[in-house]
Amino acid sequence: MTADEYDLIVIGAGPVGENVADRAVQGGLTVVIVESELVGGECSYWACMPSKALLRPVQALHAAHRVQGVTGGSLDVPAVLARRDSFTSEWSDAGQADWLRSAGIDLARGHGRITGAREVTVTDADGAGRVLTARHAVAIATGTEAVIPPIDGLVDAAPWTSREATSAQEIPSSLAVIGGGVVAVEMAAAFASLGSRVTVLARSGLLGGMEEFAGGMAAEGLRSAGVDVRLNTEATQVERDASGVTLTTSGGEVSAVEVLVATGRRPRTTDIGADAVGLEPGASIDVDDSLRVPGTEWLYAVGDVNGRAPLTHQGKYQARAAGDVIASRAAGGDIDDARWGRHAATADHSAVPQVVFAEPEIATVGLTEKAAREAGHEVRVIDQDLGAIAGASLYADGYAGRARIVVDAERDVVLGATFVGPGVAELLQAATIAVVGEVPIARLWHAVPAYPTISEVWLRLLEQYGRESA
Repeated sequence: MTADEYDLIVIGAGPVGENVADRAVQGGLTVVIVESELVGGECSYWACMPSKALLRPVQALHAAHRVQGVTGGSLDVPAVLARRDSFTSEWSDAGQADWLRSAGIDLARGHGRITGAREVTVTDADGAGRVLTARHAVAIATGTEAVIPPIDGLVDAAPWTSREATSAQEIPSSLAVIGGGVVAVEMAAAFASLGSRVTVLARSGLLGGMEEFAGGMAAEGLRSAGVDVRLNTEATQVERDASGVTLTTSGGEVSAVEVLVATGRRPRTTDIGADAVGLEPGASIDVDDSLRVPGTEWLYAVGDVNGRAPLTHQGKYQARAAGDVIASRAAGGDIDDARWGRHAATADHSAVPQVVFAEPEIATVGLTEKAAREAGHEVRVIDQDLGAIAGASLYADGYAGRARIVVDAERDVVLGATFVGPGVAELLQAATIAVVGEVPIARLWHAVPAYPTISEVWLRLLEQYGRESA
C-alpha cells in the first residue's frame, strides 16, 4: 500500500472528470484522476461518439436522397463500422492518457473508493492498493450505467445495453429494442438503416419528457425506415435459444436475433464508498449549484452521477464550474470572482439543450409547454411548419418538420423551443442563447436570420407571435 497527496482527487476519467481536472490544474492545483476502465469514459467509447458515428452516414445518405438530381448511393456497412471504430480509437485510450499527462494531470488506474474524509483508496487489477489524500477536494464523476429491468428471463438472455449496441462488430439480421427513450430511438434508426429488422417495444410513447409531437414524429420516422414501432407495449418475458430471443409482450410474441435494453440509466455510485461519507450507495448524489455535496466542505459530484442533467455537454458545463470553484476555494477566494463569472450550474434547471440524432432530427432546449405550465408560468405556444420555410425547401425536397417556441406571456421571453426535421440540430444554439439570456421578444426581432436558411423559422415564429398579440 502506497500513499500520495494531491490538492484534488477526481474519481472517473470520462469527459466530465477530465474537465474538472483540467480546470483545476489551470487554477494552479495538483490533480490525480482515478479510472478503472478507459480514459475518456462512456461518451468516447460506448455512447456519444460511436452512436453518432453510426448515425452520421445514415443521415448523409438520407439527406442526399431528399434532393432531386441525386441518384444511387448505398451504405457500405463494413466501412460504416470501420469509421465508427476510428472514432473510438479502436477502444484504446492511449491518446487520451497522453493528453492527461500533457495537461499535467496524474492518472491512477484502478477502482477508486472513498474511505474517509478527503481519502480515496485505489485498487488496481492485481489487487494492489494505493491511498490518495486530497488537501482540498474529492470530485466524483463516475457517471451512470444501464438499467436492466426485472423482466422474467431477461438477464439470462444476455441482452445488449447501449455498450454492446454501439460497439457491435456485426449487424444482426433482427433486433428487438425495449424502451422508448433517446437510446432506443437512435439505435433503432441506426440498425434499421444498417440492415436489421427492428422492433421497438415502448411501454408508452417515444421520447417522454419532450413535446408530445416530437415523440409522434419520431415514431413516424422510424416506421418510414421500416421499424415496427409498438407503443403501449410491455415485455413480460424473454427467452433465448440457439436462434435468438423470443419476447412475450402485451401485444404478442416478438422474435429477434438480439435484444437491446434501453430503459434508462442509474448513477454509478454502488461501489465508490458512498456510505463512508453518509451517502446512499446506488443513488444520485445531491449537490448545490457549485456542485458541492451539502454538509461537506470537500466533496463534489459532477455530471450524470448527480442526476441534474444527464447529458455529456451539461456534465462538461458542470465540470468547468466545479474545477474553477474548487481552485478558487482552495486559494481562499470568493467563488463570485472566478473566471467564468459566478460559478454555478444554473443552466441545469431550465435551459438544457438536447439533440436526438434520428430521422428526423429532434432538437430541444428549455421547458416544454407542459413543464412551463406546471412551473406556474403563463405561457403562449407558437408553432410553425418548418416545411413552409424557403431554406427548408431548398435543404430537402418535401421537407417535413415542425418548430415550437414556448413564451412566458408576462415577460415576453422564450422559455423553451423544440425543432423537428432534417438538419435542425444546428438551430439549437440560437434557441439556447435566447432561453439562457432571457432575450426579450422585442430584441429577437432585430436578430435577422439570413435568407434562405432554415433559421428563418425564427422570423416566422416571431411574426406569428406578433399577430396573435395584436
